Amino acid sequence: MLIKDLLKGKNLYLTSFKEDDLSIFEAWYNDIAFLRVYDMIAAFPISQIELQEMLKDIRQAHDRYIFAVRNKIDNKLVGVTGFENILWNNGTAVIYIGIGDISSRGKGFGSEALALTMEFGFQELNLHRIQLNVLSYNESAIRLYEKLGFKKEGTYREFIHRDGKRYDMYLYGILRSEWKARNDILVSF
Repeated sequence: MLIKDLLKGKNLYLTSFKEDDLSIFEAWYNDIAFLRVYDMIAAFPISQIELQEMLKDIRQAHDRYIFAVRNKIDNKLVGVTGFENILWNNGTAVIYIGIGDISSRGKGFGSEALALTMEFGFQELNLHRIQLNVLSYNESAIRLYEKLGFKKEGTYREFIHRDGKRYDMYLYGILRSEWKARNDILVSF
């Protein structure tokens, strides 16, 4: 039996964050446009020291994973992905993705990184369900999630306030059986 090369795709691979990555990660946390699609909290800058603490907390937690998304060509850090709120007894988790490197957006990296993260969740962590939240104005992310098989399951009406307007937040989810059926179809071509 051939074992797949876990966490490695055609153009990207997922790794841990390194000390050298902190200045890049800090720049993303100072990019308000990135933060407004990446997180639900108020967009405010975070220092390298705070990011270092955050990464330490994630590494020590039993219900979270974080990966650096790297370009295979030059090993460049282009994004972040992972899981949070893992409920081991239920086999559920919340997935997240962010392509922080502006020059790497729109190239399919988000799709590939999220697919690798989903594979890790279903194959390695033995999850039954993966879910995510997305703001209604993040149309490119919504297209990505639906392309990868996530189904819209609910709406949190007028959930967030941004620039004097209220926006909905959507709940999307995918079950292992749905993910497996999609991948079986893709592999057969």
